[in-house]
Amino acid sequence: MAKQRTHLYEGMYILSATLSDDARQKALEKINSGITGRGGEIHKVFDQGRRKLAYEINGRREGHYFILYFSTPTKNLADMWKEYHLNEDLIRFLTLRTPVVPEKIEFKQLMQE
Repeated sequence: MAKQRTHLYEGMYILSATLSDDARQKALEKINSGITGRGGEIHKVFDQGRRKLAYEINGRREGHYFILYFSTPTKNLADMWKEYHLNEDLIRFLTLRTPVVPEKIEFKQLMQE
C-alpha cells in the first residue's frame, strides 16, 4: 500500500461580507469540517476581518477574510476544491503549500507617493 503524503498548507478564504456572524461561523465550520473530515488537521486560524476586495466579484465589493493553516493528505485537495466551488458563501479561495505556521500575521503598509 502506498504511503499518503501529508503536507502543510496555507488557505485563504474570502466569505461573503453580507453574512451574519452566526452564518459566517457556520460557513467557516463547513470549511474546517471539510479538512478534518478527510483526515486533515487544522493548526491555526487567523480572522483577518472584513476588507475591501481588490476588484468586484459577482457584484460584491467586500469580503470577510480567513487564513487557515492545516495539514492534509495531498490527494484530498481536489475533493476539497470541488466542495468549495459549490459553497455560495465562499467568494474566493487559495491554497498554497507552506513550510511553517507563523505565530502571527502582519501585513506591511503600502508605500504612498
